[in-house]
Amino acid sequence: MLGLMGAMQEEVAHLREALDDVTTHRVGGRDYHVGRLDGREAVLAFSRWGKVASASTATTMVDRFGVRELVFTGVAGAVDGGLNVGDIVVADALYQHDLDASPLFAPMEVPLLGACCFAVERERVERGVRAGALFLGRLAEHVEPGELAVLGVASPRVHVGSVASGDQFIASAAARARVEALVPGVLCVEMEGAAVAQVAHEHGVPLTVVRVISDGAAEGSAVDFQRFITEVASRFTAGIVRAWLAERA
Repeated sequence: MLGLMGAMQEEVAHLREALDDVTTHRVGGRDYHVGRLDGREAVLAFSRWGKVASASTATTMVDRFGVRELVFTGVAGAVDGGLNVGDIVVADALYQHDLDASPLFAPMEVPLLGACCFAVERERVERGVRAGALFLGRLAEHVEPGELAVLGVASPRVHVGSVASGDQFIASAAARARVEALVPGVLCVEMEGAAVAQVAHEHGVPLTVVRVISDGAAEGSAVDFQRFITEVASRFTAGIVRAWLAERA
């Protein structure tokens, strides 16, 4: 069983529409939609924002629905200056940038796990890259070029690197700089991925995290973020996941 997660309703809406033979189960205040997506048995959920909400959702998927593989998709704010709105980031390592139990543990180290980050298996990273490239190659089938142009999306690319998660919406240059100084090679920041990665690690379940850059994680991000979510992001996230399924081999 494949578990599909997104932190916002818009990020999973088109995937929900694409599910066949659906049954919906209400658990812990969330709807878990069980069905088939492009021939693959899957359970889909809107996790809600933040580390606790997403970790709870991932745990329910594993314990209640027998998920043995997790995919988390959604948007993120760029930290690396080389990223642009519409670019795709495939995580190869995930950090909780707001976790600090020093001096007992190193900054970002998860107490008792002895890890400051959760690495993603190379094969899964490579599959995510192929899926992103496949989607971008057919982008015009998913989003009208005019809509992309309005939001400044031009020639989006796929990137691989570190993703930082925290229970904060990063919307200032100062906050972005703090994350950049703390997390090695960080590309983008969001609010869920590393928490889901910890659950996946503790349960021995492989995880893929693919993010779409919605903003620059600085002043004005809240406005750009909402507009991107409403007009573009849902089609990006659904298209990437379905391209990822097509890359199954």
